[in-house]
Amino acid sequence: MKKMITMLAAVGALTLGAAPAQAAPKDPVRALESMLKPGRGVHVTDTVTGSDGTSTREAGSGKGVYGFGEKGLSGFDLTMEDDYGTQRVIATGKTVYRTGGLLKNVLPEDKPWLKRTGGGYPGGNAQIINPAEPKTVAALLKKGTSSKGSVTGTITVKDLKKVSSWASRLNGEQDDVKISYTLTLGSSGLVSRVRSTWELTELGESSIVTIDSRYTKWGSKVTIKAPDPKKVTTKLFG
Repeated sequence: MKKMITMLAAVGALTLGAAPAQAAPKDPVRALESMLKPGRGVHVTDTVTGSDGTSTREAGSGKGVYGFGEKGLSGFDLTMEDDYGTQRVIATGKTVYRTGGLLKNVLPEDKPWLKRTGGGYPGGNAQIINPAEPKTVAALLKKGTSSKGSVTGTITVKDLKKVSSWASRLNGEQDDVKISYTLTLGSSGLVSRVRSTWELTELGESSIVTIDSRYTKWGSKVTIKAPDPKKVTTKLFG
């Protein structure tokens, strides 16, 4: 009987010891770097809201794709809706093409695309924080506080520009603006959602802008093509 009890106790100990260990969380920066391959990218959907402090309204939306190179973003194709209508922005390297929105009033009908150089943040309703940049993700993780799969923090535009090529061309007058952010991380370690909020002042009036972006299909095949050269111009009317 004593031998039986001893044997059962040993079996019980082995059973308890066999409980699976919790998997260590994946490094978001390394997870992102593994995605950065030419011909691959990520799909993005943006929702924009504005508030005057007492009421909140929908201010626009956007959707499209980011394309990757070996070191980061190589281009993008975004369509955005706002109070000025629909605009589309395509970037290949540092060349940017724009159409629609206010431009439809200052471009010829046969050449509806305006070509510029510079790259970076496309403006409009695009997310100001780009989670496809390893240095940006690393900085936000360092500055933020992690809790249950999300990272929350605050960063100034000036500090964001130091690590982000996407944000580097933002107006210097905005350097002191503080951006509150929340990154949501998926089980893969990749960012699945970015929510950013900041106060914007235009024509003496202040408003609180929030952009909520979702990221899906990380590493999927993405093709970004420049517009037909016959429909592109570098000049505005006048």
